[in-house]
Amino acid sequence: MSNISKSIIDTERLYLRELTTDDASFIFALVNSPDFHRYIGDKSVRNLEDAREYIRNGPQVSYRSNGFGLYCTLIKSSETPIGICGLVKRDTLELPDIGFAFLPEYYGKGFGYESAKGVLEHDVAAGFAQIAAITSPDNDRSIKLLKKLGFNFKGHKQMADNEPPCKYFERPGNQPE
Repeated sequence: MSNISKSIIDTERLYLRELTTDDASFIFALVNSPDFHRYIGDKSVRNLEDAREYIRNGPQVSYRSNGFGLYCTLIKSSETPIGICGLVKRDTLELPDIGFAFLPEYYGKGFGYESAKGVLEHDVAAGFAQIAAITSPDNDRSIKLLKKLGFNFKGHKQMADNEPPCKYFERPGNQPE
């Protein structure tokens, strides 16, 4: 069975589906990329078993608990996983927030915008009134993408005591593209 048949969100060039433990090698590469560490953080994924645990204890728990989560983002034509994109529900935020990360070789090709737009359209249709976003203050690429998607900067939020504040954005769920 093709992974495309398990797709949750389809766009012109991409499809998004739930992460499975079969995605461990992809997740290992993604969460250990330099930009992931710089802008998102070290998830302590040091081997493939850690990657499987990350998938089981993060995205898969979110799918069951919230009905949404970070999805594996793949190129339709090759079924190549290139990133993750979806909504996250954090204890420190009132609203669900959109998250995305891509392997560096796929930067600058419009995949972030295309996948995030697909997530927003899917989740607006599911009835979310508003969606938030957070980013490191110096993550210019993500800030530019959030603005292009219609997010408005609202201020800074302290997500954890030992971390610097993040930039906080919101987007009305029913906002037209």
